[in-house]
Amino acid sequence: MKFEINDTVSVLDDDLSGTITNIEGSEITVATTNGFDLKFESNELVKIKDPRMMSRSLFSSKSLESVLSEKETKKRQNPPKVSSKERTQPAMEVDLHINQLVKNSRRMQNHEMLDLQLETAKRRLEFAIQNRIQRIVFIHGVGEGVLKLELEYLFKRYEGLKFYDANYQKYGQGATEVYIFQSKTS
Repeated sequence: MKFEINDTVSVLDDDLSGTITNIEGSEITVATTNGFDLKFESNELVKIKDPRMMSRSLFSSKSLESVLSEKETKKRQNPPKVSSKERTQPAMEVDLHINQLVKNSRRMQNHEMLDLQLETAKRRLEFAIQNRIQRIVFIHGVGEGVLKLELEYLFKRYEGLKFYDANYQKYGQGATEVYIFQSKTS
């Protein structure tokens, strides 16, 4: 393409345009719309036939200001969408910390505490299945992870259950949520 001084050009691989101010062989100096003089090879430029197509003159200053003011105005944020099923079905919470299950655990051995926690979890899970409660959160705490592993072993024995870590923001790492798939019969 043949370029001449004062031609309006645009850079192929960049968002730059301007007017040619100097040509030295295949090296062309362009005064950009941003006010910089930049040098390009002739194969990096394309001639703009209508100078109004340059990016700065495409919008009038009034329309640009109206777009900016529209972007700056605060729009009403929509709350995150929650399905109606999740809204109407609050999760049942079961706290399995030993101090929530007995008044005094000083005389209990570790295996007795674990048995009591697992038995409580099993009873609450059976209750939820019978009463068609879909979500249960078992709060087990972090500790050494023994109770969490035993709970997972318990949950694997049931069909129609899905279990996963509960909401971290609400419970931290010490809780497991169980989702009970409801059968369509009954």
